[in-house]
Amino acid sequence: MTIFYWVMGVLIVGTLLPSIMYWVLYAVTGEPACARRASALWNFSRVLALFGFNILIWGHVIVGLWQLAR
Repeated sequence: MTIFYWVMGVLIVGTLLPSIMYWVLYAVTGEPACARRASALWNFSRVLALFGFNILIWGHVIVGLWQLAR
């Protein structure tokens, strides 16, 4: 699971940081394309975070059930 945590962390940060960068660009320039891109990256980052959290919970449930069955 450690590899999964690192991969999800890199993916989440890899979409979150560009989202922040595009929000700053939008605040400075007022370009609507920057706002759309920032919003899309933010939504993708949220999807990755929720997916990782869901896998984390269900992974622990499955491991717990596996240990109970032994």
